Amino acid sequence: MSTFRVGIAVLAVAAALSSVEPAFGRIHIRLGGPLGAVRSVFSHLLPRGHHVRRAYARHGDRVRFAARESADTEARGGAMAIGRRVNDPAARGQIAAAAALAGWHGGRDASGWWRHGDGGYGWVGPLFWPFAYDDIYDYIVWGDGNGFWGYGYVDIYAAIFAPYGYDDLARYLVRSRGRKHDRTPSLAEMCGDERGAIADAAIDQIRQAIQPNDEQRAALDELANASGEAAQTIRTTCPTQVASTASGRLAAMQQRLEAMTAAIAKIRPPLQNLYELLDNEQQKRLMALAGDQVRDGESKAPPAPRCRNAPHAPFQWPGSELEARLRPNDAQRAALDELRERSVKARDILKDDCQPEDAQSPPARLAAADIQLDAMLQAIKLLRPALENFYATLNDEQKAQFEAIGPKRAS
Repeated sequence: MSTFRVGIAVLAVAAALSSVEPAFGRIHIRLGGPLGAVRSVFSHLLPRGHHVRRAYARHGDRVRFAARESADTEARGGAMAIGRRVNDPAARGQIAAAAALAGWHGGRDASGWWRHGDGGYGWVGPLFWPFAYDDIYDYIVWGDGNGFWGYGYVDIYAAIFAPYGYDDLARYLVRSRGRKHDRTPSLAEMCGDERGAIADAAIDQIRQAIQPNDEQRAALDELANASGEAAQTIRTTCPTQVASTASGRLAAMQQRLEAMTAAIAKIRPPLQNLYELLDNEQQKRLMALAGDQVRDGESKAPPAPRCRNAPHAPFQWPGSELEARLRPNDAQRAALDELRERSVKARDILKDDCQPEDAQSPPARLAAADIQLDAMLQAIKLLRPALENFYATLNDEQKAQFEAIGPKRAS
């Protein structure tokens, strides 16, 4: 392809992405296939070299800059390495948003009712929490909680009333085929199929910051090994089949959260040990990584919102819609009332969760992340029995009507 044609193509992509609303509300790209939209976004967010991964004040500027750099690279004949880890949280959010909407029935004019406040998505097809391991390390080491602290009741709601139909979900598990440089990222890549590159970057920056002695270097090596094991723990929960019921989706969600909790448990002892071996000056330099939030050429990221906003209209319990669609009998209505009450309790568990301002050190942020994951697990474990009890009372037609509510949610 000529330089001129590449330039035109990239400008078209940049123009499309510039129409993204402030919270990535609309992404007007359709290239075919359930993940087709990601081809353009992903290939133009992964230019060669660290010098192009720079943060801009606005997401649109960041994407347009990456697209222009990508055009220069491709014009010189460079092939894009789609599987390369994206170290920029904003870039990961763009990838997840494009992938989440590409397989949704709402199409190009949809904004996706299950999106997070920062524009990201907790569910991409059958996958809950894309780039989970990256979000953990972004928060623990660099203090960037934009990705991690966006998760909460909205994701539980989207598990109960899934936005995708069964066929949509199944297509996410089929590897797209095409030219090597145009290959779509798979769910496995969003699950963390690569070997913990973000943890490697974190270990390198910690090493540079603290300038360890021999004892500290051994402790840092233990942390690096534990990080690799933690990444593998989370990767094992990557979906290989579709959960076709609300109960199945909550089970998949619980499994992934439990894996993330187990991953944190692997990291905590060596991280605490390393931190305690540091002198005061080294601890200050380690904590300063969060103040700078600079890695691989990135500029400082904007601070994460301290508290989650209350759920807006689409996340309110759809009582009238359930009544109209299911026409429940008395026993079913009683089971449905119990499910609704537990849903309110689950939302109450999570609605006041905030990124703690006093969590300044990596061990303190890890502890805060662990508490948040535990709160989400409590909410799910509260809901699952009531959901399974209610679902068992439905006939096949009612189950089909129940599963159809999510895709019809207003954006």
